[in-house]
Amino acid sequence: MKASDMNPPRLQPLALTMGDAAGIGPETLAMAFRRGEAAGGFVIGDVGVMRRAAGLTGGMLPVAVIERPGQALHAPPNCIPVLPAVELEALPALGRIDARAGEAAFRCIRAASELALAGEVAAVVTAPIHKEALAAAGVDFPGHTEMLQAFAGGAPVRMMLANDELKTVLVTIHVSLRQAIEGVTFDAVLETLRIAHRSAALWGQPRPRIGIAGLNPHAGEGGLFGDEELRIIGPAVDAARAEGIDARGPFAGDTVFMRARDVPGHPGEFDIVLAMYHDQGLIPVKYLGVERGVNVTLGLPFIRTSPDHGTAFDLAGSGRADPSSLIAAIGMARRLAGAKL
Repeated sequence: MKASDMNPPRLQPLALTMGDAAGIGPETLAMAFRRGEAAGGFVIGDVGVMRRAAGLTGGMLPVAVIERPGQALHAPPNCIPVLPAVELEALPALGRIDARAGEAAFRCIRAASELALAGEVAAVVTAPIHKEALAAAGVDFPGHTEMLQAFAGGAPVRMMLANDELKTVLVTIHVSLRQAIEGVTFDAVLETLRIAHRSAALWGQPRPRIGIAGLNPHAGEGGLFGDEELRIIGPAVDAARAEGIDARGPFAGDTVFMRARDVPGHPGEFDIVLAMYHDQGLIPVKYLGVERGVNVTLGLPFIRTSPDHGTAFDLAGSGRADPSSLIAAIGMARRLAGAKL
């Protein structure tokens, strides 16, 4: 008998944050529980918001208030366990920017991070937040990634967007394009390569092939269209290779994603593509289907995933929200947490 058999990992629930109460996050969470896809998890949020979401998605789905994460594992079937992190006096109107919703979303994410850092949950899955609502509440973070990084102590983290065909990791995230170009430095590219390389072991690729997208058209064409590839990106790739990282490129950004796409009859040349800025990396993955994409924060001391769409205020309350990306994020969190255990 192995030691691991004598001391099996302690079963832990998934923490699912409510997201912006005025968006589709609560509804997609209710749908996931209704379909049995979120069993063993619990929502960190407001009880009233989740009751409204249950009603909007078919009713007859009770909310069970819990006091500790572990109670979610023993919750009655066909219910939504909720750990109250906030208590809104009045529910925010659906589909509208509301500072109260921004503040509540922030507090839920902070509570989830604290539970994860304390080892009380297996992973964190975050429902969408609205950046304008955060700003209206005075929250000085542009998105989940930066917020989670701060809660976890400030260690370097990176955003990865992934589906079953393509994985992209970003050097820069939620900044203007001008700031993103300035943010493409030797240190930033090398650190991103290190984080992507280390993290890939979680999904079974201890030595991933990483293809690097150039910043400029045609990857600079030897300096004709910009020299960042020659001065910054190429030297960072060389440094990573000297550390044993299988980094290749930089390649033209308009073809590297096609080369990496892994489909039947076309095995991908790369396991991960390193993109220099937000839209360069996210457009290819989202084009393959928003409902399949999952956002993963790499470099945190805990597992965090999220759907790859936003709050969709235009759909909130309409009954047309699609929980597929959230369900994919829950599945990814389970797989990564299982591998880590």
